[in-house]
Amino acid sequence: MHIKQKANKGFSLIELLIVVAIILIIAAIAVPNLLRSRMAANQAASVATLRNTNNAQATYLSEFGQVGYADTFVKLGPGVPCDSTHACLVDDVLGCATQPCVKSGYKYFMASTSAAAPFIDYRTTSTPTGWAASGLENYCSMSDGVLRKELAPTASLGAIVAQTDCADPTKYVAVQ
Repeated sequence: MHIKQKANKGFSLIELLIVVAIILIIAAIAVPNLLRSRMAANQAASVATLRNTNNAQATYLSEFGQVGYADTFVKLGPGVPCDSTHACLVDDVLGCATQPCVKSGYKYFMASTSAAAPFIDYRTTSTPTGWAASGLENYCSMSDGVLRKELAPTASLGAIVAQTDCADPTKYVAVQ
């Protein structure tokens, strides 16, 4: 009498290689989409941050009109007590002590054309921390409250955009 034994077979090397190849193909398709999604999220966060900064500046001017606008993020940032040197209008990440302040893959700059109080204007700039890694857009805003993006950005900026450049429609256009 012959007893048939069931053969225990595993996966062949070819079958395992095919599965690994399929996983790599799926990853090759998914990773670039993930990176684009992250850049789009960073850019949207930058626009929202600059809009919030414009709102914070309007509140600051309303509260502390004698000193004008805030000329640094520190003045909009948290402090105890909340006063014209630390108005508690933005978070501690954006209200950093030294510029650029880094938040959500973007660097933020703020300045005024006035040398001393009362500060009659302000301007802000946001630019990716890593070009084509954290974003592909440069933004600026001024005391007119209009948020603008650079028409033909090619690289991250190393400093704040000049007020004349931010207002120049051949260089920056309003964000809708």
